[in-house]
Amino acid sequence: MTSSPDLRPSWDTDRLPSGRDKVVAVRQMFDAIAPRYDLVNRLMTFGLDVLWRRRAVRELDLPVGSLVIDLASGTGDLCIELSKRGLRAFSFDLSLGMLQQDRSGTPRTQSDILRLPLGDHSVDGAICGFALRNLLNLPDFFVELARVVKPGGRISLLDVGRPTNPIIRFGNAIHFGKLVPLIGRLLSDGAAYRYLPKSVAYLPPSHEIVDILRRSGFADAQHHQLSGGLTQLFVGTRNI
Repeated sequence: MTSSPDLRPSWDTDRLPSGRDKVVAVRQMFDAIAPRYDLVNRLMTFGLDVLWRRRAVRELDLPVGSLVIDLASGTGDLCIELSKRGLRAFSFDLSLGMLQQDRSGTPRTQSDILRLPLGDHSVDGAICGFALRNLLNLPDFFVELARVVKPGGRISLLDVGRPTNPIIRFGNAIHFGKLVPLIGRLLSDGAAYRYLPKSVAYLPPSHEIVDILRRSGFADAQHHQLSGGLTQLFVGTRNI
C-alpha cells in the first residue's frame, strides 16, 4: 500500500527550502498571498512599512527624472513612492500574482531579478523591499545590481532586521513569531505567514551583507537600523 502524496504547499514545512525548491516555493507563496498582501502588511507592521519604504526611497537621493528599477516589486508600493518623488520607476517581480495586484500603474514585467533583462549600466538606481532573504543567492544579486546600475547610481535595499536591544528583540520575537502567523492565518495564508518569520534565517549578519556589497561594486555601502532594528536598510553608490 503506497502512502498518499503530501499535498501541502512547499513552504508549509518545518525546514526552510533551498536551491531551486526555494525559488519555486517563494514564487508560489507570493502568488497565494498577493490578493491580501497589502492589508496584512499594514496590520502586522502597524503601518510602519509605509514609513520604511519612504525612507528607502529618500536614501536613493537621485535627481528628478532618474530611472529606478523596483526589484521584487510586489504590489507597487515602492513604485508609488518613487513616482511621488519625481523618479521614473520600472518594476520586476518573479510572482505573476503580485504583478497582477500592482496598483502603481508603472511599467512592470515578470522576471528573475538575479538575471535582469537589462543592459549594462542602464539605470540610475535600484530599490528592493523585503526580498533579500527570499533570493537564491545574495552575492549574485549584488553583482547583477552592479552590472545594471550606472557608475554613480544608487541602491537602497530594505529587509527585516534583528533587533539588538533585548527588550525590542523580545517583543519582536512574540510579534513576528506568534502574532504575524495568526494574522496571516485569519486573513490570508497561514502557511505562508508561518514561513515568513522563519525566513529571516536566510539573511547573513548585516556586516557580512555590507562587505559583500562593497566587494560587488558599492564601495561606500552602509547599513542602517530602522525602528530599533525591526527593519534594516542597506544603501550604496555604484563605484565610478
